[in-house]
Formats: sequence, structure tokens, C-alpha cells
Amino acid sequence: MRSDTLMVQGTTSDAGKTTLVAGLCRVLARQGVRVAPFKPQNMALNSAVTADGGEIGRAQALQAMAARLPPHTDFNPVLLKPSSDIGAQIIIHGRARHDMDARAYHEYKPRAMAAVMESYARLTAQYEMVMVEGAGSPAEINLRDRDIANMGFAELADCPVILIADIDRGGVFAHLVGTLELLSASERERIVGFVINRFRGDMSLLQSGLDWLETRTGKPVLGVLPYLMGFHLDAEDALPRSASGDSASRLRIIAPALPRIANATDCDPLRLHPELAFRFVGPGQAIPPADLIVLPGSKAVQADLAWLRANGWEQAIKSHLRYGGKLLGICGGLQMLGRALHDPLGLEGLPGSGAGLDLLDLETTLGPEKQLENVAGTLALAGGAAFKGYEIHMGISHGPALARPAVRIDGPAGRSDGALSDDGQILASYVHGLFDAPGALSALLAWASMNTAAGAASFGHFDLAARREADIDRLADMLEEHLDWRRLAEWLPVMQAMARA
Repeated sequence: MRSDTLMVQGTTSDAGKTTLVAGLCRVLARQGVRVAPFKPQNMALNSAVTADGGEIGRAQALQAMAARLPPHTDFNPVLLKPSSDIGAQIIIHGRARHDMDARAYHEYKPRAMAAVMESYARLTAQYEMVMVEGAGSPAEINLRDRDIANMGFAELADCPVILIADIDRGGVFAHLVGTLELLSASERERIVGFVINRFRGDMSLLQSGLDWLETRTGKPVLGVLPYLMGFHLDAEDALPRSASGDSASRLRIIAPALPRIANATDCDPLRLHPELAFRFVGPGQAIPPADLIVLPGSKAVQADLAWLRANGWEQAIKSHLRYGGKLLGICGGLQMLGRALHDPLGLEGLPGSGAGLDLLDLETTLGPEKQLENVAGTLALAGGAAFKGYEIHMGISHGPALARPAVRIDGPAGRSDGALSDDGQILASYVHGLFDAPGALSALLAWASMNTAAGAASFGHFDLAARREADIDRLADMLEEHLDWRRLAEWLPVMQAMARA
């Protein structure tokens, strides 16, 4: 097997694959190793714009940060962005190429695999080590044929595999042994060891299980990773399960958990800020009172707008505005706030037009060309706070509301984006990441609190990028302590420095 590539596969989704790959990238980067992350195929609605002007999964952008690299399309050559339960936009090498249902994509997979191997070849030519992340589980029997995400790639690339399982879910030994049993003989041979994730408790009570597992499978346990409390990295797709903040929080913020929510990571600074109470409100849940409602991005704007209406959000938003609350729309959220949304090509469903919430005097027409750009600029609020963000959208909006923009974007010609309502209650922009820069976050929170009892409150400094870096380093410290680097170095020479440490 190759000694310049290691693949991490999981017994389930959310077993810790993304986290382990990110942590290993940071550990190796600290040692001076030129390491790159790689995920052959990702399915996610949280994405990022790369340095080469394409689009990849947000998790691979995070892993690039951990490796101290700018995000590149080769790190995630195939990205699937679901638009329905059976259909998705197919992004190859950073560009949207097709819209396919599941059956059509299954037939397309050999071509997708060719794109995967092109990117992999470029990475192995440039870097000493490639850390590969699988998708879901390798033991999904119905997905084994033409697999490009897990063992299909590992077999073709001839790389070793670590299998990770989440003990916090329960059934960790069944997950590991059951996954092995469902693999072919050559695939089982490829797995060089196990990692058990999110353990909390007395290690002495776990040891007998670890001994049994090694005896039963003939494969080593390469590490038991402790549960990291208060740990946060950008999510690949899943929304957080719980609300943040408490009754002492100074500002209440809510966002609908749209069925096709896109780039929900926009809300991470709001979830993590110690002075805010934030929650996603799901289907059938009561919509609580709030100071700020955030309408996030969507991969299927008209369908998600219908969901909003069915779940009582249209009336809740209008009532919220009557009582002086603030409303912020991002990307698809901006489009929902207009008078109408036109989809003449049927890019998100049947061709046609639909009514928006009619809260901003603008209309949006969807087109085949996707806007992909990293941007920087200033907010059109008092003080003109600076931000850095990115645009990922297929719609073009037009109308009188855009004459009073929400942001000004830097560039040779300069341009404006979005809208700020005449009464100052509604702000909308196509730019993702508006809350990320500390100054922009403070300015937006001051705007959101302007009509509250406190009135235009000032909030403490919160820096998402610094928090992310601290958590990546915290993760790397934990891996350095808890992984068996001597065993890893037996078949990955680049890790020998760690084995000697």
C-alpha cells in the first residue's frame, strides 16, 4: 500500500472523520510535513469558495486551514448539493456541471471517479502526504457498486484505511466489527486499525473491550480520543441539536431550520458568542419571540419558502417587524424577502414564478451561471465596519430596494450588494460570512439591538477565526497525546518524527 496517503473512513456519518483528518493535517503541518486534505466525494450544502475560484465542501476548506493551505478545488473534486430527496446539483472540480437524480448520478459515477483520480494525482505530485476523508460508511451495501467515496477509492488508490467510530452513540464494538464483516476480504485487509472517538469515563472499564476487539479482528486500536467539551469546528452539513445561551443572554436570535438550508455556518458566530441566545427552529416547533430573525441561505428557495409558510413563519415574521424586531436575509434569504422569484429554466423545480414575502421591493431571476467569489468590503451601517465573505448563488436580483445597499464590496470598480430597508429594520445580502469578522459582528449586533430595551447595545469582542484556530490546535494537541504514533509510523514513514517524540 502507498505510504504517502492515509484514508479515514467511519462506521457511520458524524463518527468523526472530518475532525480526525483536520487534526492529523494540523499535527503534520506542525512537523513541517507538506500535507493536503482530500475528500473524493462530498454531499453537503455547506460549501466554500476556493482560491482558484471554485466551490468545495466547507469541511475540506476547514481541513485546508488545518493544513495551513488556501482551499483548492482538488481537495474535494466531486461535491453533491442536494436540491430534493432524490436530486442534486453535481459539482466537478469546483464547477456546477449537472443536475441529476440519484439513478442518473449512479450511471455517471465512472466519469466522476475519473475527476477524482485527476485531482488525487495532482495532490500526490505536490505534497508529501495526502489525508483522505471517506463519506458516510463503507458498509452501505446498496452503495457499494461503483463506489467512489470509500473503499472504491481506497482500492484504486491502494491506500491504507483507519476506521473511526463514535462511542458516545453507543454500540461502538458492534459498529466496528459489523462494518468489517460487511467488507470484502481485500477491503478488510486494507484497514490498518481503529480509532474510537468521543470517549468519556474510566479507561480501565473500557480496556477489556479494546482487548477483545483486537483479538477478535486482529487489528490494533490506534487511539481512544476523549470527548472534547466546548469544542467547535465548521459543520459539514448537520445543524446543531441544541440552542445556545440562556435567560441572561443580551440578545435573542432565531433562524428557521429550512429543509434545504445552505451554508448554515453563517450563524456559527451567533451560536458561539457568549452574550447571545441563538437557536434554529425546526418543523412543528413554536416560533419564539426574538430580537433578530435570520433567514439563511437555501438550495431550493421556492420549496423552502413554501415550508416557511406552512410552518407559520410568514405571519411570525410580519408580527416580529410590527413590534420593531430586526430581520436579516442571507443569499436565498434575500431572495425570499422580495416580491417574486422567477425560475424560467426550472433550475430548482418546475419552471415558473412564485410570490416572495414582499418585504423588500426587489425580484430575483434564477439563471444557469453560478456566482462564485471571495469578497471583502464594508457594511452600509454607521461606522462602515469591514467584513470578508464569499458569494455562492445562481440568482440575479433587481429592483428599487437595491438602491439602498446593505454592503459595499471592494474591487477595482467597486460595487454594492443587497438592501437595507428604509426603516432600517431589514438587512439582506448575497454575502455569506457577514458575521465572521469581529468588527462586522459587533456592528450587526448593535443594529439588531437598536430597538430593544437596552437600545443599540455594545457587545464583547468575538473572533470566529481565532476560535477556530484555537480549537484546531486543541484537537491536534489531543491527537498527539492519544494516538499510537509508533504503530502509525510502521506503515506511514512521514509520521516517524511523531513516533520518536
